[in-house]
Parts: sequence; C-alpha cells; structure tokens
Amino acid sequence: MDQREKPSLHEIRRAKEDNPKSREHDLAARLGISEAELIAAHCGLSAVRVEPRVNDLLSGLETVGEVTALTRNESAMHEKIGVYDKVVTGNEHALVLGDDIDLRIFPKVWASGFAVEKRNGNDISRSLQFFDAAGKAMHKVQLGAASDLDAYQKLVAELESCNQAPIVAVKASGVVDDAEVPDQAATVEDLRERWSQLTDVHQFFGMLKTLKLSRCDAIRMVGEDYAWALDKDAIGAMFQQAAEDEMPIMCFVGNRGCIQIHSGPIKSVKTIGPWINVLDETFHLHLGTHHIREVWAVRKPTKNGNVTSLEAYGADGKMIIQFFGKRHEGEGEREDWRFLAETLPRIPGPTAA
Repeated sequence: MDQREKPSLHEIRRAKEDNPKSREHDLAARLGISEAELIAAHCGLSAVRVEPRVNDLLSGLETVGEVTALTRNESAMHEKIGVYDKVVTGNEHALVLGDDIDLRIFPKVWASGFAVEKRNGNDISRSLQFFDAAGKAMHKVQLGAASDLDAYQKLVAELESCNQAPIVAVKASGVVDDAEVPDQAATVEDLRERWSQLTDVHQFFGMLKTLKLSRCDAIRMVGEDYAWALDKDAIGAMFQQAAEDEMPIMCFVGNRGCIQIHSGPIKSVKTIGPWINVLDETFHLHLGTHHIREVWAVRKPTKNGNVTSLEAYGADGKMIIQFFGKRHEGEGEREDWRFLAETLPRIPGPTAA
C-alpha cells in the first residue's frame, strides 16, 4: 500500500456498489487499501466482524459440512471442496487433516475476521474471511449448496465480535511480513554438511533457521546435486504430464497464516494467458506464471530415500507454490514423480540468476 490518503467509508462503499462483480482483492488494490479494510467498511451491511479464534472456528466448521476452503498468496489461489474433519487444535499450530481439506494453520498470524454475505438477485453467497495484521487474506471458507446453514449461523453467532465498527486498524505490510535474511550467514560447506544429514523433509526449516539462511538463498547455494534451476515453463510441463499420466501429486500454496494442500491426481488443466488453471471437481488452482521469477527442483535426503520437490519463487524470493509426488509418511518417493522432476527442462549453470 502506498502513502496516499485512504478513501472515506462512503467512497469505499460506493466503489463496491459500482463494481459488484470485482474481486475484493482487486478492488481493494485499486482503492489503495487492504482487503480487510474493504470488508470492514461493510460491517452492519453485508459483513459481521468475528473473532479470529482459530481453534473454535475449526471445531465449529466440522458441523457445517461441505464447503470450499480457499488459501491464496499474491500469485496463486488454492481452492478445495470438502469438509473440515480430523481437526487438531493448538495455539502455535492447528491442523485439518481431512481427505479433501488439508491445512497447516498458524493462529497467531490471524488478526481479524468477518462473516460476509453477497447478494445476486435471490441468491446469497456466504463466507468466513480471515486476515493478518496487514489486512492480507489468510484463509476463507465459502458455503455451498450442501453446507448446513443452521450450523454456520450458530458458529457465526459464537464468534461474533462486540466490535462492529466499519474500520479495522492495519499495519504496513513490511512491518508484518517475515524479513528475509539479507546476507548469507553460513558457508556452502556448512550448508551441504547439514543438508546431507537430513532424515525428514520437516527438518528443513530448522536447518535454515540454524544457518540463518532464507530458503531461496539455501537452494541457490547448495549445489546441483541437491537443487537445480528449471526453465519457467517447467511448471506447465509438469501439470500437463501429471494430468496425462493421472499421477497423484501434492500441491502446496500458502501465506504467513495458512498452508493448503491438495493430494491426488489432477485432470482438467487449462492455460489462459499467463494463468495456469486446474478446474477439477473438488480442486481449483489459479497460478500466475507471470509472477514466477525462478523454478527449482530440490532434492532432500530422508530416512526413506531422497524426496524431490518442484518449487516456484517470485521476484521477492518468496515461495509461490510447491509440489511433491503424493506419498504417505514413511514411504519412499514415487518413481514416476522422480523421473518427471529430473527430466523437466533445466537452466544450465549453478543458479537461475
């Protein structure tokens, strides 16, 4: 967001009236405000402020039935249709481990929430939307025809905030976002030694923290036996091949507050301009390839053998999207996924720069 004067409450509401089909994310950007501020401006009209009590939310959503879970960042939107089941609550981390909706949530990042209604003639769409302190969307839940409306309304009533003012305080995005490490704090030798000693992919983040390296810097440094740069078209090639072979994959899209995962095959892949779209029955993905600066194949050792991921990064060095071959904990990597990852078009040389 820039430093220009923000629009008034009346101007925000008028802009929404004049652009009823615009996505909130896009309209907020045009107005120079956060998406949370746009939604908050409609408290008392089409929005009700709710407390972002993640554990109560997840427990309540188990009774609502089939919904659409939506998690996005600036370059990718991940939607899964299903139910919130196999919920694991927690103050630091919360999980949803259902067959369709699979989430990793960081509750302390969630700062505000709203129950939102949109009218289109006689139809009403209902959703729960949650944002971080900068007003960026962390996660949304969209009701559908099979959702239990009574259970949803009960949940909204339980979470309803006593503060229904049509404004929300937000922090500047740079104050909220996790800072990237500005300088490499470890040598290549240190990194390669620790990398070679990994026994589980979940140890990777701890390794980065210990070495004071950003994920992207570590991948650039470690060497081509562990990470190699791919052509930007590699993502599209992977989608087409995986769909053609009916290969089950894992697709991760996340932000500071939530990571959402699809596990299974993909079928309908359509490219429209710079956007790759997956339009399957219970999984929708929209990926802006024009936002991708670097694509890497990354190999991590585990006690069950090497595991290979495909990772796309933006100009800011942050991950946009990540893929694996579908596997369960304790299983080795799928041979067809490994072959696909290792035969995607590469960029010669040690880095993608």
